[in-house]
Amino acid sequence: MRTPTVWVLQDDRAGNVNQLLGVAEALGFPFEVKKITYTKWVKLPNILRVNPFLGIWEKELLKGPYPDIVISAGRRAFPVACALKKLSGEKTKIVQLMDPGFGGRNWADLLVIPRHDACKKITPQTLVITGCPHRVTANRLKQERAHWANVFKSYPEPRGTLIVGGATKNKPFTVKMAKTLLEQTLKLGVKSLIITTSRRTPPAVVEFLRSHIQLPHFMYCFGDKAENPYFGLLAWGDKIVVTGDSMSMCSECASTPAPTYIFAPSGMTSPKHKRFHASLYQAGYAFPLGEKGTSATAPNPADVIAKEIKKRFM
Repeated sequence: MRTPTVWVLQDDRAGNVNQLLGVAEALGFPFEVKKITYTKWVKLPNILRVNPFLGIWEKELLKGPYPDIVISAGRRAFPVACALKKLSGEKTKIVQLMDPGFGGRNWADLLVIPRHDACKKITPQTLVITGCPHRVTANRLKQERAHWANVFKSYPEPRGTLIVGGATKNKPFTVKMAKTLLEQTLKLGVKSLIITTSRRTPPAVVEFLRSHIQLPHFMYCFGDKAENPYFGLLAWGDKIVVTGDSMSMCSECASTPAPTYIFAPSGMTSPKHKRFHASLYQAGYAFPLGEKGTSATAPNPADVIAKEIKKRFM
């Protein structure tokens, strides 16, 4: 059987990129990453973007030969995937992660919808998943554990990994919340902390954590020049705490062998996030921070999607 050609449409949203690369890597075939840069016109609804490249800089993506499979995520990149399918004589199959919005759903050959989106219309080309696809695998955790051993091995056990996100639209992340987060994390009985912040972590929260952690700890702040230890933190944590503002981070943490606790106080997350958290709790893959238990390792939805792609198109 001929190895299929695969393109990944990579935009400027880190969450989208991790999901796309997770699926492409799970497929196990060579793939090309095609970067997309947006202009202000991309804010228009897709149905008004008659030209699929309105709002897109990279017009060279129109050039063939076209791939067998194109993987896109979110609303903004989807018109490019549709254009490639049309130019290929509909030979290119579109794998679309997340709902592209009204007027485009029928163009996707495989439409991957998270269960927490509560999609009401399930078509034959729809695959419903729990959580978000990502790049965390058992093999990667093994490699990262070895890679970061010299840094984290000396910290007292049990080590607590703390993944700190930040504010989202109309949902602030306050210093008061950070204080509660730290207090509840320490109640897990950890003897040391290994921490990372994200691009959305407010400076005041970063400063609070810097000045109030008394245990032996390692702290990486987003933007530091040193190597990002994110996957090392997942590999070395004996107990993992993650803020609930990022579905991708929660999915990644839940896929590790360590028990995962989600910090999502009232006012921090949207109804969609709450549905997502509930799906992880119900499956036993995570717990609300403040409760104790041993969570199961969540399967990576990327593997489910990759299996479905091979079943349908190969």
